[in-house]
Amino acid sequence: MKAFNIGNRLVGTEHPPLIIAEMSGNHHQSLERALQIVEAAAESGVDAIKLQTYTPDTMTLDIQEREFIIDDENSLWKGRYLYDLYKLARTPWEWHEPLFNRAKELGLLAFSTPFDESAVDFLETLNVPCYKIASFENVHLPLLRKVAATGKPVLLSAGMATAAELDEAVRTLRQEGCNEIVLLKCTSAYPASPASANLLTIPHMKQLFNCHGGLSDHTAGIGVAVTGVAVGATVIEKHFTLSRAEGGVDAAFSMEPAEMKALVAETRKAWESLGAVQYGPTAAEISSLAHRRSLYVSQDLAAGDVLTAENIRAIRPGRGLAAKYYDLVIGKRVTCDVKRGTPLSMEMLMLRD
Repeated sequence: MKAFNIGNRLVGTEHPPLIIAEMSGNHHQSLERALQIVEAAAESGVDAIKLQTYTPDTMTLDIQEREFIIDDENSLWKGRYLYDLYKLARTPWEWHEPLFNRAKELGLLAFSTPFDESAVDFLETLNVPCYKIASFENVHLPLLRKVAATGKPVLLSAGMATAAELDEAVRTLRQEGCNEIVLLKCTSAYPASPASANLLTIPHMKQLFNCHGGLSDHTAGIGVAVTGVAVGATVIEKHFTLSRAEGGVDAAFSMEPAEMKALVAETRKAWESLGAVQYGPTAAEISSLAHRRSLYVSQDLAAGDVLTAENIRAIRPGRGLAAKYYDLVIGKRVTCDVKRGTPLSMEMLMLRD
């Protein structure tokens, strides 16, 4: 698969993973705090900051009963009405431009997840470099068609989707002209456990759909993200906050600045460590060859003496005959006097008696 550009950043296996800090609702409805999150993200070394673009009315209905209340016992948001939650977590649309401008000043890519077609129209006025599709929207084909029609790359979160649903989503994007796609492995639980990550899906998705693979990670810490890069993720997305202790709708599964900085460093190391298929000494190992075991004379010898287990040994350094020739030389005679500590060589040996 060929690499492609998102803004000024190449995405592909031959390039370091693209690291995205997801702001979500961690701004506490404060533009000042949102700007601080952008600045902290830049300081941590990420490549991009991502927002979410919706209003409560584009997400749900203002109904305070029945299925419009979250009743999942395992949810961070249990007991909240959907409309109220989205009202609390939304990023006001009028904030997008100043946040994107600040991000660009700091050298970050800035884009968003649209949740309906009107959000795409709005984001196009801001000339975003790409789009992210959330897990919960990967079956929303009208939205996929709208996004694909922009001609921008798409990061498609695969959370909850069956292989058939992902196939339909990818086909929809491609039919509308979008061929620059990254499928993000995602576990749509908040927070998610490492045991539920199933990262081996990343290389399988890449092969099955002929797309680049990535990870939208809701687990705590950096271990899953680092492993994601090791199995082929070219994009890593993590939620980001200034402080979990200060709370917020997504704070429980968001990274703090020091953690994000560590994630950036360690995923880069993971990517660098992949290298290529390599046998034989690397350039860094050439000098170490001198410290392999080799055959040395361990007692003074006179010309004609027979080599035995008592007068030759396989020791370090590696300037003598390779240790693999030990059985071959036992019983052979030396052609000259040899001092203890001399590396054994073929020239010293009488190969025929």
